[in-house]
Amino acid sequence: MTDAAPPRGENPGSTDGGSTPVPAKDTAPAARKAAAAPAKAAASPLEMRASDNDRDRVVDRLREALTEGRLDLAEFEERFEVAYRAKTYGELEAVLHDLPDTGAAAPTAGLLDKRRSGDLDNWSSRIGGTPSSSGAFAMWSGFERKGRWTVARRFTAFTMFGGGEIDLREARFEDREIRVRCFAVMGGMGVIVPPGLNVEVKGFALMGGFGRPTDDDDPDPDSPTVRISGFALMGGVGVRRKARKRKGERKGGAKGELEGK
Repeated sequence: MTDAAPPRGENPGSTDGGSTPVPAKDTAPAARKAAAAPAKAAASPLEMRASDNDRDRVVDRLREALTEGRLDLAEFEERFEVAYRAKTYGELEAVLHDLPDTGAAAPTAGLLDKRRSGDLDNWSSRIGGTPSSSGAFAMWSGFERKGRWTVARRFTAFTMFGGGEIDLREARFEDREIRVRCFAVMGGMGVIVPPGLNVEVKGFALMGGFGRPTDDDDPDPDSPTVRISGFALMGGVGVRRKARKRKGERKGGAKGELEGK
């Protein structure tokens, strides 16, 4: 005859034959330890991780400082190595700590909150930033630069047996002074500029044309200056002023006519 199993909740190893309960595991210490652990603080702007583009822009500023005589060759080489080893914005800012800000897009903490796309009617919000394009080329084809993009301070465009369009109505500008060089060989190129933008056109043509805006108006004193130059051979480069089409406006309406539609 086998012994009967003890009832649930009783300790089978007890000597009194009683029902000593199995003690529950105390989880309070672990809970108290978790509650006492300090919350992880958010990283400061200087602790944010830098990208390859950030490092490249700092090196570009170092090159400028070298040509300006602010750094000698040994200092440039030392900072060059530090910049490309940098992991955070703070390390990059240390490389530029004694160099003046020239408007070149150095990714320091002061520029972290810089607006990348501001009000299109506010010129100051459209100056500065990393250029998204510094040139365009088309042969037996075409190109276009339009919409929200950032024009490099030196932009060169070339077309041969093709066409191109450079639309600055919604563009940002890397610097307050922009130079756009246009070369068209047996092809055509158009540059569209918004009202108020200060534009200077100095190009020439052989068996072709290099035009300037016919309805030019007084530039806004706060706008950047865009100097357009170049050459057209058996082709043409045209510069015209045209307001951007605002959101919600219909084509063919009164507003569309004011926008040049």
